[in-house]
Amino acid sequence: MGVTRSREARNYFDSTQGRAAVFSLRPTFREKKDLAGILLRPKSASWDGLGPKKCLASLPTCPHGGRLRRRWMNQTMAPSGERLIDLCAIWDAGVYLPSAACNRASSGVARKRLNEAEKLSSVREAQLKQLEVTRPRVLGSRERGQVPRMARQPPPPWVHAAFLLCLLSLGGAIEIPMDPSIQNELTQPPTITKQSVKDHIVDPRDNILIECEAKGNPAPSFHWTRNSRFFNIAKDPRVSMRRRSGTLVIDFRSGGRPEEYEGEYQCFARNKFGTALSNRIRLQVSKSPLWPKENLDPVVVQEGAPLTLQCNPPPGLPSPVIFWMSSSMEPITQDKRVSQGHNGDLYFSNVMLQDMQTDYSCNARFHFTHTIQQKNPFTLKVLTNHPYNDSSLRNHPDMYSARGVAERTPSFMYPQGTTSSQMVLRGMDLLLECIASGVPTPDIAWYKKGGDLPSDKAKFENFNKALRITNVSEEDSGEYFCLASNKMGSIRHTISVRVKAAPYWLDEPKNLILAPGEDGRLVCRANGNPKPTVQWMVNGEPLQSAPPNPNREVAGDTIIFRDTQISSRAVYQCNTSNEHGYLLANAFVSVLDVPPRMLSPRNQLIRVILYNRTRLDCPFFGSPIPTLRWFKNGQGSNLDGGNYHVYENGSLEIKMIRKEDQGIYTCVATNILGKAENQVRLEVKDPTRIYRMPEDQVAKRGTTVQLECRVKHDPSLKLTVSWLKDDEPLYIGNRMKKEDDSLTIFGVAERDQGSYTCVASTELDQDLAKAYLTVLADQATPTNRLAALPKGRPDRPRDLELTDLAERSVRLTWIPGDANNSPITDYVVQFEEDQFQPGVWHDHSKYPGSVNSAVLRLSPYVNYQFRVIAINEVGSSHPSLPSERYRTSGAPPESNPGDVKGEGTRKNNMEITWTPMNATSAFGPNLRYIVKWRRRETREAWNNVTVWGSRYVVGQTPVYVPYEIRVQAENDFGKGPEPESVIGYSGEDLPSAPRRFRVRQPNLETINLEWDHPEHPNGIMIGYTLKYVAFNGTKVGKQIVENFSPNQTKFTVQRTDPVSRYRFTLSARTQVGSGEAVTEESPAPPNEAYTNNQADIATQGWFIGLMCAIALLVLILLIVCFIKRSRGGKYPVREKKDVPLGPEDPKEEDGSFDYSDEDNKPLQGSQTSLDGTIKQQESDDSLVDYGEGGEGQFNEDGSFIGQYTVKKDKEETEGNESSEATSPVNAIYSLA
Repeated sequence: MGVTRSREARNYFDSTQGRAAVFSLRPTFREKKDLAGILLRPKSASWDGLGPKKCLASLPTCPHGGRLRRRWMNQTMAPSGERLIDLCAIWDAGVYLPSAACNRASSGVARKRLNEAEKLSSVREAQLKQLEVTRPRVLGSRERGQVPRMARQPPPPWVHAAFLLCLLSLGGAIEIPMDPSIQNELTQPPTITKQSVKDHIVDPRDNILIECEAKGNPAPSFHWTRNSRFFNIAKDPRVSMRRRSGTLVIDFRSGGRPEEYEGEYQCFARNKFGTALSNRIRLQVSKSPLWPKENLDPVVVQEGAPLTLQCNPPPGLPSPVIFWMSSSMEPITQDKRVSQGHNGDLYFSNVMLQDMQTDYSCNARFHFTHTIQQKNPFTLKVLTNHPYNDSSLRNHPDMYSARGVAERTPSFMYPQGTTSSQMVLRGMDLLLECIASGVPTPDIAWYKKGGDLPSDKAKFENFNKALRITNVSEEDSGEYFCLASNKMGSIRHTISVRVKAAPYWLDEPKNLILAPGEDGRLVCRANGNPKPTVQWMVNGEPLQSAPPNPNREVAGDTIIFRDTQISSRAVYQCNTSNEHGYLLANAFVSVLDVPPRMLSPRNQLIRVILYNRTRLDCPFFGSPIPTLRWFKNGQGSNLDGGNYHVYENGSLEIKMIRKEDQGIYTCVATNILGKAENQVRLEVKDPTRIYRMPEDQVAKRGTTVQLECRVKHDPSLKLTVSWLKDDEPLYIGNRMKKEDDSLTIFGVAERDQGSYTCVASTELDQDLAKAYLTVLADQATPTNRLAALPKGRPDRPRDLELTDLAERSVRLTWIPGDANNSPITDYVVQFEEDQFQPGVWHDHSKYPGSVNSAVLRLSPYVNYQFRVIAINEVGSSHPSLPSERYRTSGAPPESNPGDVKGEGTRKNNMEITWTPMNATSAFGPNLRYIVKWRRRETREAWNNVTVWGSRYVVGQTPVYVPYEIRVQAENDFGKGPEPESVIGYSGEDLPSAPRRFRVRQPNLETINLEWDHPEHPNGIMIGYTLKYVAFNGTKVGKQIVENFSPNQTKFTVQRTDPVSRYRFTLSARTQVGSGEAVTEESPAPPNEAYTNNQADIATQGWFIGLMCAIALLVLILLIVCFIKRSRGGKYPVREKKDVPLGPEDPKEEDGSFDYSDEDNKPLQGSQTSLDGTIKQQESDDSLVDYGEGGEGQFNEDGSFIGQYTVKKDKEETEGNESSEATSPVNAIYSLA
């Protein structure tokens, strides 16, 4: 049989002192009202330099995350079924908003108390009527590990003091702690604690009490004013003042008239630090005058006519309560035809004959005298066309026509006319009334012009004749109209409503307690209609007439204090008023200089269950506000981090209790005046476990059944085992036997069928296990006829239950749904968590269809919610309803993020990315990542940064440099394992040019290219780009582009044109782009190539142009040579032509020289044959022969004479040279 059981989570008590590790508090009505007043602060109010985080520093923290938690107590623990609400639920629900309190904190407090406010002790809400002590909480509840629930018990005095000091750090209303030792030591200006109401009406038969009580240190003295003049109590023997109080007692036992003491009273409470004022109390004596004697004649009226019987009661104080009766003290029956108006008159919409069967008397009841006065009765005489009062006509469908009464359209009896107006004050009740006459009796309906009636505040009275709107506000102003209608017609009356307002607080000034040298402010903000005026007073005197104070500045509704000193203590009054009323508030400024002091009992013992969560509180007091530190077993290190968490208010939370956490914890509060400490002893106990649980059983009637329940518990705790039947306490009768580990039922009967729950409890925790007993009758089991039915998908599983809650596992139990004639083959368990992917369901595990309970393995710090899907051969069921949530305790991460990469997005950075961890691998709150990096193969230190996202960019990096990268997960419980290093690279840049680019041409058909890799790749090489083009002179072919892999360093070009040359441009590529290019050209073709193609060359245009240029140059040279010849004279000829003229002997002895000008030598290649070869001139008349001194000669007349030498004397030669310089032909020659 499947086991169905449930466990609830555990709670822990202080078994010796009745104190709990954490307290749950309930505010009183007055405190709720004060807290609600905080919420009225306008949004435009300044923060005064104190941010919400610092303000929250002094508030108790909700360890369960700030959600509103309410839970019904188990009936065995609280039979009354009362629901308890913990403090965090109250605060989170909006009763108290710490940010609103921050708005009232002064800027001086923000500047000078910042550190103190962050460490303010775990102070609890003060002035509370109830303090709840821990009740057992079951380990299986969804709130495992949260703040324990508490049962009611009066709070110790230090709780009151702690909360008051919590508000001290917020600059709000402050009270000195209620601890008598602190009260007796600390000085305090007076504070009014009790006073009579502003309009004080008293009973003239009793003595008069006018209350005024105040507190302060030293105790204040009191005096009174009456009608703004000093009231000398000593001169009036009837007047006395109560001891240690300012309450006035006026005694009339010896005679006197109370009316003589009517007037306006005000109380003054004074000590040496200031004076506090009460409200102005208007004293009035109650009056209940007698009804004047009068004789009333009978009232004669025609049947069907309207009638008003006026009451006109005597004026009383307060106004009497009016009601109508007969002279025989029978109440007058009222309905929509006959009713009493708000003014006390009795209205008849139409008079009927039966109305004269009784008389009518108006009665007035006076509150203070408790007397009723009766007016003389009215007697009616109804004139009718039917003198007999036939009772059968009362229920006639047309009663009026049956009695001969003429029907009439409605008309208003009250108010008169068609329009009226009414004024009402904000916060009061608005009562609108319309009473109409007519035949038949009219119906009344109410409307508001331009809108609907406020349904939450409006209600109808007096048979719809009156409309009451409670707690009127400004938006309730406008025009209302009532519509009176019957079958004859309708009429309406419009009432214009104006809403005014007496002053009401927006920001009431609160007592201000400061340390010497601190700054603060008092704020007095009120609203009303008309707008109220604000007047400040100090110690009961107008501020304008008070002695000047350089540390005080008044700015309208705010008084600012700077650098306060002991002499700055005083009581300030704010009076705000308009024509409808006034408000008066006292707020003192007190300057305290107090060393730290502990407020909780010393050496507390706290006992908790293993693996639970607890908080150790250490409330304290001091001014300036002390800082708080925690130590364990006298060790010198402060406890914070890991399994410990110190809240900003000073409370120490241990997130998951372990055995080693047992010990003595010391809290130390320190300020500039000293320090104080307290100790808390923590004991860790083993949890109570039911390790053998009762199982579901099916038994026949009359047999014996045994339900087992074996328990393991901490031996130092007292164990109690009890049983429930159907969640009610089980009565152990004669047929049952209860033992420590079992329950035996003899002679099972049908009434024994039901669920049985074993409850094993200690004073700290409890555990539950449940089983179901089914009792069968004697008759045979009916045959199964389901096989012939059609098959369908299974119904959804139901009643999911979480039990056996542990750190990393939980048992999930469910009740299978109907299989619909097809056996369930599998169950799929899914889970959802609300932190990373709320609302998304993930498969957790799969189980055979024969089980309905499974132990699920869990990850730390996940707020699980489970559901189950059943599967058969037809299909899957709908998912079950979700289970309760269960959050596992946290732990350091056991893994690190994956897919870590380091890549550059720019040439000077590196972006480190990773895949973030999901909810089941975070293991704790505040998941973050420690990113480390350093250059590879260097000894430089690791750089690190903490990141909450999934990427980080490292800047100012060299181009494409390898880095070692590590990414480590961390949460509030600790760091994950040390990660492995990953190699990443900084950003890439354009590569440099390929090295040693070589172009070779082994033959006329191919060109081979070779190169080496770039010296600076500046990234990952992705290839090479080769661009080449053929050119032949000015003719350029089409460019061809080739892309190569990064490993290729050779390429062969197949020539398509053997004549042209090629120009190659090669560049390397990275992800960024192509880098610097290198350019080379193919070598020039060899000469034989031109021989083989001479016919083609001779026809080329460039070749013809070149030949023409050469021919022109040869012609010029020939002209120059002929000019040289024409100069005349003999030339000395060498005797031996093969002996050249040496450079050392350029002249012969006779002064002549050889004519051997290099410019006249034959030009090599000056004439080219058609076949492309260069030929030498074959003419005998060669310039070579002339220039080189060949054997041919000329005579003096120019004929050939062979070898000759021109000989001239020096003078002749110089003369010839000078003549040549001026010759035009010589000029041409010189150019040649």
